[in-house]
Amino acid sequence: MANEPTAEQKRGILLTVAVLVLFMLAVLAGFLHKLNQPRVITDSELRANGAVKLERPRILDEFELLADSGGVFRTAEDLGGRWTLVFFGFTHCPDICPTTLATLDSFYQSLDEETRADTDILLVSVDPKRDTPEKLHDYVRYFNEDFRGVTGEFLDLKRFANQLNVPFNKVPLEDGQYTIDHGSQVVLINPRGHYHAFFSAPLDPAKMKLTYRSMRATFNG
Repeated sequence: MANEPTAEQKRGILLTVAVLVLFMLAVLAGFLHKLNQPRVITDSELRANGAVKLERPRILDEFELLADSGGVFRTAEDLGGRWTLVFFGFTHCPDICPTTLATLDSFYQSLDEETRADTDILLVSVDPKRDTPEKLHDYVRYFNEDFRGVTGEFLDLKRFANQLNVPFNKVPLEDGQYTIDHGSQVVLINPRGHYHAFFSAPLDPAKMKLTYRSMRATFNG
């Protein structure tokens, strides 16, 4: 009949098992941590996934626009300290704008809570004649309660858009009304308030998440 292990041997076995369990938990924690880290990709991979990062972020002029709250939106202050995705459009837009905002909502919802906490989505209306702050407020929040909207004087909007390489033009219609042709790219402003990159259409939420997380990870703030 085999001898029963002594109390000292039992303690040794329990200690060995505990060490193995702790080691396995540490390996698992490391794997999960690595899994949650952003994948850093090259500039060519960024472009292949629809994002173009500027070789050197562009410092923007300061503009005073009109926030959807009715207050003043100062680009130097309100675009600093956070990442902001900027899209130019207008509430009467029949297709591109609602599609883009719905895509931005999908992208935004896919981000983890920490990343989402310092990410803003901003619609700049290029139709100040029809897009009052109240109308703009309700429009952007239809897509997501966290989204914001701004508009302003036409010349300020034009200058701001030019600095971000986003074209737009008013186009008269036969019935006396008008529409606005505008660029469909989404511009990325970094926490310094500088023009950092842009996402080109067609937008894909999964690709945007991949490229956005990579650019955040390589940003020297």
